[in-house]
Amino acid sequence: MRSCLLAVWIAEAAGCAREVRDTAYWVALLRYVGCTGHAHEVATVFGDEIAIRAQTLVHDAGNPAEVMHDVVVFATAGRSKEEAEQIVQMIQKTAHEWAVHNFKSGCEVADMLVQRLEFAPAVREALRFTFERWNGNGFPVHAKGDAIPLAMRVVHLSHDMEAIGRLFSPERAIEAARSRRDQTYDPALADLFVQHGATWLAKLASIEPWDSVLALEPEPHRMLEGEALDRALNVAADFIDLKSPYMGGHSRRCAELCAEAARRLGYPGDAVTTLRRAALVHDFGTTGVSNSILDKRGPLTRAEFDRVELHTMLTEQMLRRSPALADLNPAAAAHHEKCDGSGYHKRTRAGQGGGGDHASCVLAATEIYVGMTTDRADRAAFAAADAAKELRRLASEGVLEPRATEAVLSAAGHDNGSAPPLSRAQNPGGLSRREVDVLRLASRGFTTQEIADRLFIAPKTADHHIQHIYNKINVSTRAAAALWAMQNAIVQ
Repeated sequence: MRSCLLAVWIAEAAGCAREVRDTAYWVALLRYVGCTGHAHEVATVFGDEIAIRAQTLVHDAGNPAEVMHDVVVFATAGRSKEEAEQIVQMIQKTAHEWAVHNFKSGCEVADMLVQRLEFAPAVREALRFTFERWNGNGFPVHAKGDAIPLAMRVVHLSHDMEAIGRLFSPERAIEAARSRRDQTYDPALADLFVQHGATWLAKLASIEPWDSVLALEPEPHRMLEGEALDRALNVAADFIDLKSPYMGGHSRRCAELCAEAARRLGYPGDAVTTLRRAALVHDFGTTGVSNSILDKRGPLTRAEFDRVELHTMLTEQMLRRSPALADLNPAAAAHHEKCDGSGYHKRTRAGQGGGGDHASCVLAATEIYVGMTTDRADRAAFAAADAAKELRRLASEGVLEPRATEAVLSAAGHDNGSAPPLSRAQNPGGLSRREVDVLRLASRGFTTQEIADRLFIAPKTADHHIQHIYNKINVSTRAAAALWAMQNAIVQ
């Protein structure tokens, strides 16, 4: 958020038109909205994608040699000499192709999400150039100079200068702007920062960013409510679930299932709506957990599980920032609490005596059922009947609240056949049955070879299906295809 303020100040000092300043404001806030789309791929190469992004936050992205040095240092840390040599050779062979694919993926996902949020076309256009640089050394198309929209050129500078100034010193940020002008940054904008940067960074250090950013929001202010709020929260849910191939559609499915359970419990309409919205964003905190943990194929260590447990606390902190979302927090932040106090992160005893936290009990039971009936990195999905049996065992032992648990199971179709399971779309977008099967596996991060093995087809046939799917749904990367699959309920 601090870089957003700096972007606005740079745009004003440059005499930019109001539209450019407003675009820079939104682009600074949305610049990495597509980052969850390629988190899995980054973690596959580097292990901890959050750590590598922090490591490279202040490097000169317009200098390929510096970028490559940072990447190699991080990727080879703690490795034996032989392993390090192999990693370096792999990076040298695949770095460019990998970078183009992943930055393209991030831009494509960002565009799909921002389009659904109904931002102005100028915002969408600028975000296409998130990873490009003034000298043409960026990605994915190597755009350069004035071909990069002015608002994004402002944000390129503001983002880097804020990070360098905060992590090192204002003097180092000013020197970076001076040395990188006409290479990484628009020289006219870099010169402005050299002139005013010390004042701007001092001002940043003395104000509360959240309140200041809200005060600068372009007018007219857009207030979301009703269906518009629901659409925005669905975007948030998809942004969250893109983080891991094993999470695709998880939040949507939880929202659908716990809302139906709440109706069966006789909740009033506004309470059902609040619970459904809470379910859409309950896993917000997972965006702060590395995919090296979320996608780990074996059991987690105690330290790794400690990090997983943080995600409910992070969800609580994120939602409480917005007064408009305050009603969602009691259920969303408590979705891993248990009636016997064995949950996390507060270790409270939820649902005892039928108190006001009963909605969190519904979401807790929903979370377990949906999680058990979905493939995870370390296990295959449980059969629905086996998952229902396990939930009833947990309820009988006082771990889950019995009424909430039975309502969730009833909504999922486990009440002696009196209610069918919640429906799923089968063939949207003109996809064939086989293409739906392929898309589901591709969305889960399976390689072409792995898809072929699972479906008992040749790798060339699997690749042929993937290309046909991409053409039919108008995407070009796995992340964008996974997002499309979520939006159309193909993965849940």
